[in-house]
This record gives sequence, C-alpha cells and structure tokens, in this order.
Amino acid sequence: MSTLLALSPFFVVGIGALLLMLAEAFSRQAPKGEPQADHGLAVGAALVLFTGGAFAGGLWMFGVDHLDVSGAAPWLLIDRFSFFFDMVICLGAGLAALVAGGYLPEHRLDRGEFYALLLFATFGAMMLAAAGDALTLFLGLETMSIGAYAMTAFRRTSPRATEGALKYFLLGSFAAALLIYGFALIYGATGHTDLVGIGEAARTPAGHSPLLIIGAVLVLVGMAFKVSAVPFHAWTPDAYEGAPTPATTFMAVAVKTGGFAMFLRVLLVALGDPKWTSWAAGWPPIVAALAAVTMTFANLVAGRQESVKRMLAYSSIAHAGYLLLGITAIMRMSSEAVASILFYLLVYTVSTAGAFGALAICGSRDREAVSYEDLAGLGRRHPATALAFSFFLLSLAGIPPTAGFFGKWFLFKAGIESGLYWLVILALINSVIGSYYYLRVLIYMYMREPAAGAPVAIPMRSGYITAALILSAVLVLVLGLTPSAYLDAAITAAAYAASGSGG
Repeated sequence: MSTLLALSPFFVVGIGALLLMLAEAFSRQAPKGEPQADHGLAVGAALVLFTGGAFAGGLWMFGVDHLDVSGAAPWLLIDRFSFFFDMVICLGAGLAALVAGGYLPEHRLDRGEFYALLLFATFGAMMLAAAGDALTLFLGLETMSIGAYAMTAFRRTSPRATEGALKYFLLGSFAAALLIYGFALIYGATGHTDLVGIGEAARTPAGHSPLLIIGAVLVLVGMAFKVSAVPFHAWTPDAYEGAPTPATTFMAVAVKTGGFAMFLRVLLVALGDPKWTSWAAGWPPIVAALAAVTMTFANLVAGRQESVKRMLAYSSIAHAGYLLLGITAIMRMSSEAVASILFYLLVYTVSTAGAFGALAICGSRDREAVSYEDLAGLGRRHPATALAFSFFLLSLAGIPPTAGFFGKWFLFKAGIESGLYWLVILALINSVIGSYYYLRVLIYMYMREPAAGAPVAIPMRSGYITAALILSAVLVLVLGLTPSAYLDAAITAAAYAASGSGG
C-alpha cells in the first residue's frame, strides 16, 4: 500500500487520461463544419493534472520517508526530487490544457484526443523525473515524445504543422536511437541498466573504459536533443511555430522540464563520481560548451525573428542554455546548485506558459497574432491583454520584482560559487541581449500603430485562457515577492537528486 500511495500521482494522471478518452468517445459530435460543443474536456484535463500535482504536493508534505517505496526501485526512484518535478510538470501541463480549452474551439481544432495525448505525454514526463533505470527512462521518454509529436501535427491541414512534426519526429527518433545505443554500450561496460549500478561501476578502476566513455557521450547527445541544446535544436523553431499554441506551450514547459529532470538524474546518479565531475576529465567542460553555444546562438537568432512564436521558440532554447550553466555548476556536488535549477524550472514554467497563453488570446480565428506587426497598437486597443503579455515577457527577461529575476539570480550565483566566472559573465551578456527581443514586443504593442490596410489581431474571449493567465500571473508575483520559501523547497528536493534509493 505504501508503494501504491507513493505512485498515486502517476495513477491520477494515467487513469484520468483513460477516463478522458472514454468521455470523448461517448460525447456527441457536432456536424462537420460546425463548432463543437464544450464537453468540459479542457476542465477535466486541467483538474486531473492539477490533482496529480496536488497528490505529489501532499506526499511531499507527508514525507516520503514514512513510506516504503522499495517495491518501485530500481525502476522508479520515488523521493522529494521526483515529487517536485511532478508538481512542476503537472502545473505546466494543466496551464497548457486551459489554454487549449480556449484556443482549440476558437480555431476549429476542438477534437477531444488532444487532451488524452496531453495527459499521456505528461505521464511520460513524470516517469522521466522518477526513472531509476535506463529501461523506464526510455519508456518515459518515448511516451512523452510520441504525444508531443502527435500534438505538433494536430493542425492536419497546415503544411507548417506537418513540416514541424515531421522534423521533430525524425530528429527525435534519431536522438532516441543514440540514447538507447549509448545505454547499450554502458550496459556492455558495466553490466547494469539501473542508474545506481552504473554509478557504482563508474567508480571502479574500469570506470573510464572507452566503451563507457563512448556510451556516456551518446547518452549526453540524446539528452541534449530533448532540452533543445544547440546544435541539436533544429527541430524546435519549426515544431513550435507549426504546432497549435497549446501544444507549443506544453512542449516549452512540460517536455523541457522532463528533459532536465532526466539530465540531472543521469549525471548525478550514474555519472556523479568525482572522476566524472572533474573539469579535467569529466562531463562539465562539455556541458559548459553546450551552455555557452546554446545561450549565445539562441539569443542572437531570436532578435532577428519576425514571428513572435519563433522568437519565443528561440527564447526557450536560450533558457535551456542558462539551465545548462546550472548543470555545469553541480560539478561541485552542491545541493544549492541543483536547487537553483529546480527553482528556475518552476519560474520558467509559469512565465512561459503565461507568455504563450497571452499570445494565444491575442488572436481570434482568422485574426491570429503571429508577427510583431500583428501586435502593433494592442496596448491601446486591448490594454488588459497587452498588460498580461508584457508581464510575462518581463519575467522571462529577468526584470525585478518578477520571478524571472530571482530565478536567474540564484542560477548565476550557483555558477559563481562553482568558479564559472566566464560562463556567468557570458550569461549576463546574453540576458541583456535577450531583453532586446522581449522589449521589442512591448514597443510594438504600446508605441506602434498598425500600417494602413494591414491585418490587425483581435483578441478572443475565453474564460479558460483568462483563468490560465490569472493563475500564471499570481504565481509569477508570488515567486517573485517570496522566493525564499520556494527555494527552500527546491533545496530540500535537491538533497535527494543524487540518491538512487528513493525515499
């Protein structure tokens, strides 16, 4: 019973997805060409996801130390680290479901399978956060990825959606093959597929065998693809632009959070030996190079985009670069460095979900906001919508007193404490560059007027998206005004990150 209770967040999301499929199958469909009736699937999906997050939060407060979770090991590591990620993933996915509740009917895309796909993909992301074995890690990764592929291609009549989904699928399949082949080589070198066993073998004199090193490099490449690190980012702008905005929201928050949970588990549990975390012969210089290239390339390219959605896609790549800085900082095995990553992911989730939600509500059917020009004059015509969009962009830029400022503060502080001065300075420069394209949106909304005869985006009316924006805004404010309490929770979760026993 203790194991079942510890796995309750999984059961809530998994059973909820199955029930939602049944509800959609038996719901009455409108004739072709007519808008579908609201069957409450968006509310149902959001409630399931928020309930799953609440179960994880309840188990966090109850204390997993009081539960016998050995029955799940080594396949799943149930601890406060996985519960923290469950809460963040369910929060981000729940906000995406609310955005979908307003966006899909407005654009005649309201098909119930979207919510089932979203819940199953969330289940996979949660499995990634708790995976303690290469097999469960791969199952979680594919469960999450297949749902994301399908949601990317959900707008079936759009060539952009088809192109983005095809690129995502082909490159994702290639990256998954590299990942599983890497683990196969690691198994050949260590005789283990569980992360704890791999970590113990890596501490032996044979821990730097060529087979293990090649396997570790392939695994690192596969994980870098999932978090959109440069040069493995090529799928991201096309997939984000072609997908419906709720699917883009999910990929930007839940998929990225699950990817970084996988990153931390593998590096800390399987490759956390001092030999592997040394700057001279371990993975930190590789991750540092990825961080430097990712944040610099993404910020430079984002400033040249004319599509706001593509700009936000490159913005998400840049934030992956900042998070890779935090991962490099954990070479000192500091729980504060891990905690800064966890806190940043929470801040990034609510800020990015809010930004995509604001972009979604900015355009109604046939008047969807896509480019900067579409947003010209929005601050005068629709001040509430423009204010919401501005608030989330300022948080992503790291302007105080928003949550984004403290997220970057803690992350950069961890980098300085690890001696990564050059990387932190580069990240600060990139943050200034990033402010340009965020503020550019504000300039168009408040200081430009649409050109004569140009199409003007007309915001939609949606209680679902409004609820998502209000919830995101409240969380951004709370995290910005009282960051210490949530950082303490992240520090508590970080203490379990390198543990392979669960509990």
